[in-house]
Amino acid sequence: MDSKNYYDVLGVDKKAGADEIKKAFRKLARKYHPDLSKEKDAAQRMAEVNEANAVLSDAQKRAEYDAMLDAPRGFGAGAGNPFRSAEGFDSGDYQFRRQSMGGDADYSDFFRQMFGDAARAQRGGPGSGGPRAAMRGEDQHASIELDLTDSYQGSERMLTLHGQEVTEDGEVRSQERQLQVKIPAGVREGQMIRLAGQGGPGYQGGPAGDLLLEVHFRPDKRWRAEGKDVYMPMPVSPWEAALGGSAEVKTPAGTLEVTIPAGWSAGRKLRIKGKGLPAATPGDLYLELQLHIPPATTEQEREAYAAFAQAFPHYQPRQGV
Repeated sequence: MDSKNYYDVLGVDKKAGADEIKKAFRKLARKYHPDLSKEKDAAQRMAEVNEANAVLSDAQKRAEYDAMLDAPRGFGAGAGNPFRSAEGFDSGDYQFRRQSMGGDADYSDFFRQMFGDAARAQRGGPGSGGPRAAMRGEDQHASIELDLTDSYQGSERMLTLHGQEVTEDGEVRSQERQLQVKIPAGVREGQMIRLAGQGGPGYQGGPAGDLLLEVHFRPDKRWRAEGKDVYMPMPVSPWEAALGGSAEVKTPAGTLEVTIPAGWSAGRKLRIKGKGLPAATPGDLYLELQLHIPPATTEQEREAYAAFAQAFPHYQPRQGV
């Protein structure tokens, strides 16, 4: 019964700490999330990454796994290196990234034999002959896509989660559940929202794990977030660029009255303090000034441009080119 080396899957050393494993998992999860990735085998790679993380992020599972690595001939009836190939990964429904939504069906044969429900009932760890005591369920991971404005106002989302549940008879069956999630104001790209007790079910009466939602903002041509600062383009007319003025601008923080300074230059930004994402110290809003030239479609408009040209007889836009 074969599997891949979980350390190789995450690209970490066997001595890697918990923070390093978490960082590697998040990086690979962003790369292979089937809803976001352009990789052809994204679903399978995501399943491999989830399985590796399920073992290496759990101290008890990792200890059992490391013990098996140190004495590979002692695991199962076969001999030799047990890490040759990985089969049986379930691509599943990746509306949300999931480590497992309960039960063993999301994992490979290797995982189920070593850590599955049957294995849990038979052993308490490396070298132990008795059943496991009550054990906390696994933390599960998913991603949630929000609009940037949700971070300003806070919001609620109804999530549909697909996974497994264990019946009273010990059978594993598919489960679909809905969860109302409150999105707090001030969430940022990549931040984790922890929902206590909404993860994998506990074993032998143990408490359920937590559900961790990683926040992603939908792409929006109107604005973007960098940390807690927000950037948005702001078109200005030639006369506003030259003479300055004031304008009402619709921003994620609401409609704001903005003073445009005279003397536009390419790449100039206006900083509006405290109008970025909410926080104890709020971020800032940056308006990126973009010069827009109106077309001359009527005779009056063409005459206006001609008069404009006569007003600047010595202006040479290509001087030095």
